[in-house]
Amino acid sequence: MTTMTQRQQPAARDGGPKRSETQPILHQRGKEIQPYGTLTRYPLGLDDDVRQASVQVLNQLLSDTIVLRDLYKKHHWQMSGPTFYQLHLLLDKHYEEQAVLVDALAERIQILGGIAVAMAHDVAEMTRIERPPRGREEVPVQLSRLLDAHEIILSDARKSAKTTEQNGDSGTSDLLVSDVVRTNEMQVWFLAEHLVDMPLVQAR
Repeated sequence: MTTMTQRQQPAARDGGPKRSETQPILHQRGKEIQPYGTLTRYPLGLDDDVRQASVQVLNQLLSDTIVLRDLYKKHHWQMSGPTFYQLHLLLDKHYEEQAVLVDALAERIQILGGIAVAMAHDVAEMTRIERPPRGREEVPVQLSRLLDAHEIILSDARKSAKTTEQNGDSGTSDLLVSDVVRTNEMQVWFLAEHLVDMPLVQAR
């Protein structure tokens, strides 16, 4: 006996039930449409070799910035001691600012026609920032790790800003100076001042 549901379901070409028009097509896979390391050409007025050079330095900075961003979140969670409240809030603020830089760097890479590094295993292979232990460390060590990471990024960003400007890629150079360098410099100042050994109550 045919039920109402069966009668209402239109038959497919092979005689089976027809798929609903709203059914998502799941488990899809396909070939890469742009391999990593290649360029899509946009009318940017920049030569391919200039864009390729910019994409390369930007991906290195991106991978290091992703690691720094996540290092901030790790230390935000694992902070302890008398300055817990202030540093807990400060590190989360810095995390958010680094997240903005991650997006800006990745979008610049895509604008230039490149492919931005994105996945954790790829970032781990590329970064030059020292890998921290899984466990909690003392506050001065946590802050020192962050400062070391900042120095790596700042040195690279300044060098890359000069190179990209000389190559005629002013957009990338401006991003590196106006956003990456200035944000990281400000964060270094705020962190470093927490490592000054100053008396809290009575002057020496």
